[in-house]
Amino acid sequence: MKLKALLFLALISVAAAGQAQDKKEGEKKEAVHIYNPNANAQADLNTAISKAKKEKKNVLVQVGGNWCIWCIRFHELVDKTPELKKLIGDNFEWVLVNWSPENKNTAVLSKLGNPGRFGFPVFVVLDGEGKVLHIQDSGYLERDAEESKTEGKGHSIKKVQGFLNNWTYKALHAPTI
Repeated sequence: MKLKALLFLALISVAAAGQAQDKKEGEKKEAVHIYNPNANAQADLNTAISKAKKEKKNVLVQVGGNWCIWCIRFHELVDKTPELKKLIGDNFEWVLVNWSPENKNTAVLSKLGNPGRFGFPVFVVLDGEGKVLHIQDSGYLERDAEESKTEGKGHSIKKVQGFLNNWTYKALHAPTI
């Protein structure tokens, strides 16, 4: 009798879990609107470059699209990590440049050295004159296998901090030793 009751409870649990999973898979995800396909990327860059020059900062250009899960993961990582948010805010003018079927921003990305060749998101660091200082393949900023086991797929906070710290205005204008 106890065995039948346990078997019955196990069967109900499995069925309920399956229904919950089906519901999750069947739900539509809300569209992400981090990037603006209608933005004037060149005007956004010009504004950021001008501001960066005045404030002795560099410009961090993040190229990607709302279709890109890794772009969304990076944006969410910055949003939920106060240290990254502060590091970017204190040292960079951050500009998101859209790349999508609606708007590939070909002219702007050509001026930036065609960074999309590295995949998305891709990061371009500019100085206060608009000169490309560095193009960063974001694949090198991803969590390693050990981190992914505990934290899931995404970008490593330590790797992102290292990249950003190496490309601040202060780092590039530090006195030589």
